[in-house]
Amino acid sequence: MAHVIDDETIEYVGILAKLELSEEEREQAKKDMGSMLDYIDKLGELDTTDIEPMSHVFPVQNVFREDVVTSGDMREQMLANAPQEKDGMFVVPKTFEG
Repeated sequence: MAHVIDDETIEYVGILAKLELSEEEREQAKKDMGSMLDYIDKLGELDTTDIEPMSHVFPVQNVFREDVVTSGDMREQMLANAPQEKDGMFVVPKTFEG
């Protein structure tokens, strides 16, 4: 079944997508959208009676793990890279007057 996309639909999609299409681009978009809808119809013809529904193409497993502290206080190592340090903290330029 050939789907025919009208100018009004292309105009509406262009507004939603915030696109300004030339007349040539509108005609191409109409052909492309029609082809997409035809392909969707073709997919609808497939027999999926024995196919189990899935939410993801790949098997998804729970990847959560227990939070475990692996390193302790690294303040000295982090402050070693600071251009300036005062009382165990980074010194940065003011961003506003208060």
